Amino acid sequence: MRLLDAALRAHRIFRKPPSYVAQRLIREADCELDRWLAPIRERRMTSARLLAISGAESIDALWQKLRSRPYPAVTTPIDAALLEKLEPGERERILAAAQRACEHTVDLLGTGPVSLGDEIDWSHDHRVGQGWPSGFARSIDYVNRDRPSDVKVPWEISRLQWLIPAGQAYLLTGDDRYALSARRILQDWIAKNPLAYTVNWSCTMEAALRIFTWSWLFHVFAGSTSWRDEKFRSDFLASLYLHGDFTRRHIEKADINGNHYTADLAGLVIACLFFGDMGDAPRWREIGWNGLQEEIDRQVFADGVDFEASCPYHRLVLELFLWPALYRQACGEAVPAPYAERLLAMTRFVAAYAREDGSSPLWGDADDARALPFGGQKLGDHRYLIGLTAVAFKDPALAASFSGSRSELIWVLGPESAASLPIAPGAVVPSAAFPQGGVYIMRYRDSHVFIDCGPLGLAGRGGHGHNDALSFEAWLNGAPLIVDRGSYVYTASFDDRNAFRATASHNTPCVDGEEINRFDPQNLWSMQNDARAECKTWLSDDSQDVLIGIHHGYERIGVKVERQITLRKLSGTLEIVDRLSGEGDHDVVIPIHLAPGVEYRLQEASVCLHSMGQSFDVSWEGANWQLAAEPSTVSPSYGVRLPTHRLAWRRIGSLPADLKVTIVPATKAQRSCDR
Repeated sequence: MRLLDAALRAHRIFRKPPSYVAQRLIREADCELDRWLAPIRERRMTSARLLAISGAESIDALWQKLRSRPYPAVTTPIDAALLEKLEPGERERILAAAQRACEHTVDLLGTGPVSLGDEIDWSHDHRVGQGWPSGFARSIDYVNRDRPSDVKVPWEISRLQWLIPAGQAYLLTGDDRYALSARRILQDWIAKNPLAYTVNWSCTMEAALRIFTWSWLFHVFAGSTSWRDEKFRSDFLASLYLHGDFTRRHIEKADINGNHYTADLAGLVIACLFFGDMGDAPRWREIGWNGLQEEIDRQVFADGVDFEASCPYHRLVLELFLWPALYRQACGEAVPAPYAERLLAMTRFVAAYAREDGSSPLWGDADDARALPFGGQKLGDHRYLIGLTAVAFKDPALAASFSGSRSELIWVLGPESAASLPIAPGAVVPSAAFPQGGVYIMRYRDSHVFIDCGPLGLAGRGGHGHNDALSFEAWLNGAPLIVDRGSYVYTASFDDRNAFRATASHNTPCVDGEEINRFDPQNLWSMQNDARAECKTWLSDDSQDVLIGIHHGYERIGVKVERQITLRKLSGTLEIVDRLSGEGDHDVVIPIHLAPGVEYRLQEASVCLHSMGQSFDVSWEGANWQLAAEPSTVSPSYGVRLPTHRLAWRRIGSLPADLKVTIVPATKAQRSCDR
């Protein structure tokens, strides 16, 4: 299987332009040399070597020099009383999470609480009890196609973000036991993960993200009693420096780059600003910062939407572009205006898609990834980014729209800046169109409709995008009603991965069981760019929002698809009109996936939905459509599935075929739902 994978990868590479192929071959050869050179590099990175490349007289002098450098997040003690005033319950949350970290207990990626034990196996999927052997990272088959293991579990554990609460607890209490636990965990990781020789070095992005966490832990614990040991200090700085060197050597650059390359570049910037002018750090600065300035224009549309077509990845990529900018500001270095404006545009998109309850649409893939997670807000709540970016780049309009938890902001901006943001719910965010990114958001009071009518992710290659052209999610009167199914898992199950990204898992017409963008089920992040959705009409005024869109995904089988979605604001009514035209007989299914917790009752000519104490009538118009309710599942986060149902209208026969579905909030005068 590994030979087949290698052959397929080589085939894809050699279809690229000759210049790209040449550069890729050189890079592959250089990376392969690490089989022999990485152990040598690690052995040579001694205390003497650190002093030689830094010009410091001693490890302690180097330690103090690095400690004196700025950092773009809180790394000094915080007054617990002030914290509790700004964010009630935050201290208790942090101390509980810190205790779990000290006990080596983690809860991530759907594992539930898992004890890693006293002796942590860093290459183990603790969810299924399987792992990966040690050896040269590039030779490890981390996909494990025929096994249920998921490499994201050891990768996520090795990011050590679950240690962040221990650092926060130390800043709140000054208790050295948190520093001691963190030191022991870091020592253990370094000892058991030799450079380039475990599965935790198989993906450069993982090394880059560890740079984020380790650099913050350094500044938090640098003055603690438990971190005074000279050998530990030397080992820690050597490993962190080698992380930067490894990221530069194994950077994940392709002809079209996504969040992996962005993470690599961001990691290099964090590393170079941490180490200053030490050793190769100036070279990391040049590669990292120049690369980020190029990629933010390539990966983020002018309207602020990340081109990977996913809300969770939009959040991650925004963090990856944002943190290097914050670090530069902390170091007194400028952030160019075009770069700052693109960050602000990304944040305006967050403000538009964030719902009143703080939740975000399940658009595209989701693997719960963060750059530096400090807050206790729910996983799907991205609103902290609004406050963070607004304060960092002095945007009063964005600041006025902020709402939600200050938990994240306190630990990045500091309590005083976090307190400057609005306490009451933020300013009303209006309906918004993001035509380059292909997202249209209808809003009125606490109704929110999110529509995908744009390009396939990763510049039409698929990536973390799904078969969701013309799909939508809908909250009406603040009640969750209609969602996409989410993402669930990646390599842990090829079948589940493909099912959750398939057309049938989205709220869009499915014809003859075909995919709107065809894909190879063995290639989990690639699709053919068949659909090419287009917005034909977008109207938004005080009374209604209207979108009319088409896609080309079924023209290969002779079918044209047009969808019109209307939100009538005063009545809270949502209308979805589908028009399918073409020749011949076709099997058409038009589903809507109900949010978990939504109850339904089929009636003679309508459906009643109940959500959060509210009732909604669903009616439809169209000839020869049959409605069925079917069990389904929704994945609100990676590795988690919740039971729900989908309503599916089906019609077999000749075209044209039209279906109009209307969802109306039930009123006292309209009680069909309650009968």
